[in-house]
Amino acid sequence: MRIHQDQLQVLLVFTKEDSQCNGFRKACEKAGFKCMIAKEPRAALDCFLDKLHDIVIIDHRIPRQMNAEALCRSIKASKFSENTVIVGVVRRVDRDLSVMSFISAGFTRRFTENPSITACYNELLQLEFGEVRSQLKLRACNSVFTALEKSQEAVEITSESHIIQYVNPAFERTMGYQSGELIGKELGEVPINEKKADLLDTINSCIRIGKEWQGVYYSKKKNGDNVQQNVKIIPVVGQGGKIRHYVSIIRVCNGNSETEKTHERVASDSQTDSQTNRRKSSVDIRCVSSRTNEASTQRRHSSLARIHSMNIEAPITKVINIISAAQESTPMPVTEALDRVLEILRTTELYSPQFRARDDDPHATALVGGLLSDGLRKLPKSEYVLGTKTVQQGPSSPVAPTSLQEVPSRIAQAVEDEALWDFDIFELEAVTYNRPLIYLALKTYARFRICEYLNCSETTLRAWLEVIEANYHSDNPYHNSTHAADVLQATAYFLSRERIKEVLEPVDEVAALIAATIHDVDHPGRTNAFLCNSGSKLAILYNDIAVLESHHAALAFQLTVGNDKYNIFKNMERSQYRVLRQGIVDMVLATEMTKHFEHVNRFVTSVTKPLENEELETEASSALLRTPENRTLIKRMMIKCADVSNPCRALELCIEWAARISEEYFSQTDEEKQRNLPVVMPAFDRSTCSIPKAQLSFMDYFITEMFDAWDAFIGLPELMQHLDNNFKYWKGLDDMKLRSLRPPPENP
Repeated sequence: MRIHQDQLQVLLVFTKEDSQCNGFRKACEKAGFKCMIAKEPRAALDCFLDKLHDIVIIDHRIPRQMNAEALCRSIKASKFSENTVIVGVVRRVDRDLSVMSFISAGFTRRFTENPSITACYNELLQLEFGEVRSQLKLRACNSVFTALEKSQEAVEITSESHIIQYVNPAFERTMGYQSGELIGKELGEVPINEKKADLLDTINSCIRIGKEWQGVYYSKKKNGDNVQQNVKIIPVVGQGGKIRHYVSIIRVCNGNSETEKTHERVASDSQTDSQTNRRKSSVDIRCVSSRTNEASTQRRHSSLARIHSMNIEAPITKVINIISAAQESTPMPVTEALDRVLEILRTTELYSPQFRARDDDPHATALVGGLLSDGLRKLPKSEYVLGTKTVQQGPSSPVAPTSLQEVPSRIAQAVEDEALWDFDIFELEAVTYNRPLIYLALKTYARFRICEYLNCSETTLRAWLEVIEANYHSDNPYHNSTHAADVLQATAYFLSRERIKEVLEPVDEVAALIAATIHDVDHPGRTNAFLCNSGSKLAILYNDIAVLESHHAALAFQLTVGNDKYNIFKNMERSQYRVLRQGIVDMVLATEMTKHFEHVNRFVTSVTKPLENEELETEASSALLRTPENRTLIKRMMIKCADVSNPCRALELCIEWAARISEEYFSQTDEEKQRNLPVVMPAFDRSTCSIPKAQLSFMDYFITEMFDAWDAFIGLPELMQHLDNNFKYWKGLDDMKLRSLRPPPENP
């Protein structure tokens, strides 16, 4: 259930209605806010105490006409101002002065004078979706705690060691205790006809698999009497994926209902189904479309089923589901307050899930566990077996093109369709003798006019691309310059979608293309965990945190700025370069798989879900997407999807990529066994591994939800059809109990 949000009230305090005051007044009208104007401090304070405005904007430009800081202190001194946002308008010449006096006076933020309606409107929007919403959260939390205190049901919250940390008044009354008397103590449950240890084993066996426990047991009141209780215990997972608290909702049995006569039981199948439906609704942001073929249905059902067998929900998502369920049986005022709580919680950053895989799915456990671990290992050159295609061997350093016009005809033909999704990167790899990146990048960068933005010559760009590609390891089966070129092509394809072009700025496009080009430079062909286990110097340098991604970004910039011949940034202004560098580094770091679920959850919550609000006008929707925070989330999601887009390629390309990544993982397992290191992904043993199962696990746990969200945002029917087809292909091989890339040839 959703309710209409109260109209925000804004108080403008200006000694005269000049252009700045009128700018904010008209911006309020445009945003649909109720606006009032006061011209002197006493009137402003009286007006605030009467209306309790959400936002107060005070003119701080001419202190001799009005003491803005004194007025701010007066408003803050009122007990009603706790949740009010106060903004001070300053002159342009004062924008570089310290904000300490502002903070001391109680101002929330400072606005440099700009009478433009657009500037004022943008400021109000940022306030609405930032500080005002945070204050609304505090108000809503007060409502929630009030509801908890007034609830007729007894509520107890204990620590993981069952020490009571909170009980509401209903619990104190039920157990006969005075206020605060139970905090820090442990109540002893006394079950009938069985030992306490047996009951605890029953409860723990239920909550260990992520389910609530509900049943009947007896507890002792303060006076020593036993009281029979219907209890629902909800485990709350905290930092590190461990259970940190238990929330118990208790009703004293009086024998009047069948429910109260039910003995201890694990949550029923219907409860599980209900949780599953709530889980599905909390993450399923896909648009309803025509993708209803059998393969699509099978893939999604498999993905949801496998995800439900693992606890990969963020704690905040579980909280949202619990509150949503609680709304069904609460009074209207509480329901409305909880609606606001839900709206605010969906905008926070508490979306880092914990992962526990099933014991009966070793491929998923190995793949997901390996990818969600940090690490890097710098290795000497080794011999690898590439996938199913034989790459043409040629001179190790063919002459680089001096310009796009001088590219050989066979290469020009191979790169001709680079703007299409079904572009064949392996054909380009073959005709360029394993150097596809420089040729693809030259054409792609020309299409996006990168040299013009960087103010660099094509000669410098070409030299830079040469040194970047030279630092990719051509003998890696997977993480080589062909993979970098593939990610670059996918990124360029995404940048060409209309929604992306409407939202991102030119600096974002340049950052995305450069990040895609460098994102795996000097990759050693080993996973992150291998580095930590093998004691690499780089692991020590980067403290085992995002080592691989940090190395890629750092080395790329070292190569670039270390030699003027390669420095594509040398003609940029310093401030412009800093913004571009920040965007590039952020995108490269976003490819770290340990943050995969966090990035996807934040994108869904902050970008796609707000777009589902039919009441949100097009202009407001565009403004929301163009905020720096959301543009960052979009860029991260874009490079993540480009980086792992292999399952969304045409079938033959998908099979080749599967062969290459499998060979790279096999080689790592071989070396781990040879060096007596921990085997990060034991399922990737070349003698026993099922490649179809590995591909299905990767699609289920990483690809399906992410691309469903990305498709809902920019519309990718072609990719989603490939994903369905490829899922069906691998599922068919797995159903035939085959472990290979292809089915056996049919007998003539």
